[in-house]
Amino acid sequence: MSTPPQSQQRRVELNIAPRDSDDDGADEPLVAGTMGPTGRPRRHIPEPSLLDRHGPARILAICNQKGGVGKTTSTINLGAALTEYGRRVLLVDFDPQGALSVGLGIPPHDLERTIYNVLIEGSVGVRDVVMRTCVDDLDLLPSNIDLSAAEVQLVSEVGREHSLMRTLRPVLDDYDFILVDCQPSLGLLTVNALTAADGVLIPLECEYFSLRGVALLIDTIDKVRDRLNPKLGITGILATMFDPRTLHSREVMARVVEAFGDTVFDTAINRTVRFPETTVAGEPITTWAPRSAGAKAYRQLAREVIAR
Repeated sequence: MSTPPQSQQRRVELNIAPRDSDDDGADEPLVAGTMGPTGRPRRHIPEPSLLDRHGPARILAICNQKGGVGKTTSTINLGAALTEYGRRVLLVDFDPQGALSVGLGIPPHDLERTIYNVLIEGSVGVRDVVMRTCVDDLDLLPSNIDLSAAEVQLVSEVGREHSLMRTLRPVLDDYDFILVDCQPSLGLLTVNALTAADGVLIPLECEYFSLRGVALLIDTIDKVRDRLNPKLGITGILATMFDPRTLHSREVMARVVEAFGDTVFDTAINRTVRFPETTVAGEPITTWAPRSAGAKAYRQLAREVIAR
């Protein structure tokens, strides 16, 4: 298992430093029964229990065919937050753009082996490619533009929809959660992620056009459940880029809750300049600005995910 360049070194090169000026009591749990951003009372979320062993992993596909809704940001920060509750997490970059790898300080074009090699070359094992990150117990299966060729090469394979599941099977017992960051499309790679997953986490930007596209995604999830993966379910819908100051955001949130009910997480991710900063720093918000509102939100989301 290889180790990437330290994000601390990148921080010095870029002459930036962590900032925690928006400390708002991030360590305090949110109180059940108080009104949350969804417009309904917060549900009770128990304190995650300690584990006496790790595995087998629960696989979650972070999926939405619309780009720019916070899939990669949520994958990184949810994964990091889960480690704070004693969970071992593997992040899978399943997007040829390699944004997940970039967000963890790893230049995709410099990688000699990625998830593409594990999928296509029988001689490369998943443990040969998994990388450690700057966060303890958070590992990465990286990707780069080579993965775009896999969609074409897998078409002729027998059981092509199960290729990712076969790739991940050897490390299921090493982790408690495997989070798969999907590309913004509903092609073969995304179908692979849904076929391998136990659940789907749908980041949904609080904007009208994002809401319209969810019906197509849910239709795809239903088809995968019927034909390939009977255990697949929707773990939750996560409202992202929420701005409580705007009427439009509040109206979209109300429509999402009306349409999907309890499937919508109580946690919402607000718009903030912190997330672009963390991408430059190459680390999660939970370590970059650990007492920020964004870090608090992802810790609360991690509690909800564990509880579900």
